[in-house]
Amino acid sequence: MLLHQHFIDNAKRFGKKLAINDFTTNRELTYHRSLIACLILSRFFRKLDKGFIGIMLPTSAGCILTKTAVLMSGRTPVMINYSTGAEHNARYAQKKCDFRTIITSKTMLEKIECPFVDGMIYIEDIMAAITPAQKALAAATAALPGALIKKLVHQGHEDDSAVILFTSGSEKDPKAVQLTHKNILTNIASVTPIFGFKSEDRFMCTLPFFHVFGLTTNLWLPIYHGMTMLTYANPLDFKKICTIVREHKATFLVGTPAFFWGYLRKSEDGDFASLRIALTGADKCPDALREGFKTKHNITLYEGYGATECSPVISTNTSEFNRPGSVGKPIPGVQVRIENYETGEECGPGEDGRILVKGDSVMKGYFNDFEQTSLHIRRGWYDTGDMGNIDQDGYLWHVGRLKRFVKIGGEMVSLVKIEDVLEKFLPEDSHCCVVEIPDAIKGARIVAVVTTPLDEKAVLKQMAAYLPPIALPKIFLVWENLPKMGSGKIDFRTISEMAREQLTRKSIS
Repeated sequence: MLLHQHFIDNAKRFGKKLAINDFTTNRELTYHRSLIACLILSRFFRKLDKGFIGIMLPTSAGCILTKTAVLMSGRTPVMINYSTGAEHNARYAQKKCDFRTIITSKTMLEKIECPFVDGMIYIEDIMAAITPAQKALAAATAALPGALIKKLVHQGHEDDSAVILFTSGSEKDPKAVQLTHKNILTNIASVTPIFGFKSEDRFMCTLPFFHVFGLTTNLWLPIYHGMTMLTYANPLDFKKICTIVREHKATFLVGTPAFFWGYLRKSEDGDFASLRIALTGADKCPDALREGFKTKHNITLYEGYGATECSPVISTNTSEFNRPGSVGKPIPGVQVRIENYETGEECGPGEDGRILVKGDSVMKGYFNDFEQTSLHIRRGWYDTGDMGNIDQDGYLWHVGRLKRFVKIGGEMVSLVKIEDVLEKFLPEDSHCCVVEIPDAIKGARIVAVVTTPLDEKAVLKQMAAYLPPIALPKIFLVWENLPKMGSGKIDFRTISEMAREQLTRKSIS
């Protein structure tokens, strides 16, 4: 079965149930009304070019309906990042995937100050042009049995692409990831039993749908189970989100550590009393964040691990199996292999190596990029580019991107480990990022970027108890904020470039 077919089945099953409560536009849509809207939109999309259709819309009812309707029309949605560099991202997606049409919002473009890009169609104009006859036809179609409705929309195959998503670009130019219906549905089916998801759950949906974390957990997972989605387009409006969770009794909240820090600071006693699951991913969860949620709300913050190419969940901690600091056990149906980064041999328990993943949730490849696909998928195993180990009890420990290791004096030094140690000695509410800055004269230098001033000599003395001399930062830079991606992940690429520029200016002056 395909993703949009699951939507049709649940729209018929849960017709009068609230499907989407959109707190950005103050719209409420039942499953029945959502089906009617999707049928109207899909008829419009069928008039457009076949192949890809770009979607650049915020986390909202409009984006959910557009995404579903594009699939119902037989087109493949290409999700475009609007949070940073929207115009560049739109043009990049058009060129990379060779398409023209992008469904977007005039209101959103004005808000983010993004100029019109040739091929853009405003969702406001589409909705304004809907006629009473079109509404009546869609309503009549929605009243038909679900099996018949599914025959009237695109059918296709489970191995067809359900979406094109772009990798974060935090280290290099984004790649276009092709995820199939089977990829995403397999991932949902794998996480469902370990978290006990059911139709009564109410999801607080704040993550952007151009990021796989948001697309799977905040859109398709709730639709798959016929849940109610509480959507809000601004994940940085922490206070508002805490209020929505409290007043509308959300049971599930996911996000990056950066977002959860905001929720922790802005929340009040009782705000998260309804939460059954609070799950963080995309970046390492600091111990202080876990401890903060436990102390303030008596909530266990679980940590998981995934990749865009894996739809995304690879492993996660759960209420039954939780080992703080690890990223949990691999989910059912996913195999994880730890491979020595030099010899290619399988590592033993606790031995660090490259993290490889196999399973039906692994992508079918990067679009129009055979070279990168063949480099990352070998003999059925997807090479995540991450380093980690599996302990004797089967828990996976993520120790950082391979690109976040540097070789100094013949030793592999983990920048993530340096960050973990440095965090222990930072003032409260301070954050850090450690990067390597190449230097033709002095060689590689480890640079720590922190968000508050500190006594460097004292901190280095404390860090020396945990790290060898070669792993101690040589330079500290103090910035007000650490650049982040739209998904909330730390933007290592930008931080490295900014740090290099700052140090270059200092050396010149």
